[in-house]
Amino acid sequence: MSQSPVKITASLTAFPGKAEELRALLLEMAPHCRAEPGNLRWDVWRDTAQPERYVLDELYRDAEAAKAHRETPHYQNYLGRVPTLAERSALVLEAVALSLEK
Repeated sequence: MSQSPVKITASLTAFPGKAEELRALLLEMAPHCRAEPGNLRWDVWRDTAQPERYVLDELYRDAEAAKAHRETPHYQNYLGRVPTLAERSALVLEAVALSLEK
């Protein structure tokens, strides 16, 4: 039996004066995260109603791939920097009913 994919949706709201620095950090992360073997997608979105809010849309092959992501040097660097840049919350989601490409 194959393992289910893991989706992570993180919301980051930049502290005053930190939106551009947060944006730069997220854009710096993107190519590293997308290159991880178990990563299926890693997208950065910005809220049109609140431009200092960014949303990360991440999808991993399975729980092991999501765990491996959290152990990478680029993620550890992000964790060390983001608390000074933004308020952060994340949802780690398991699949219930998916529409998969054929």
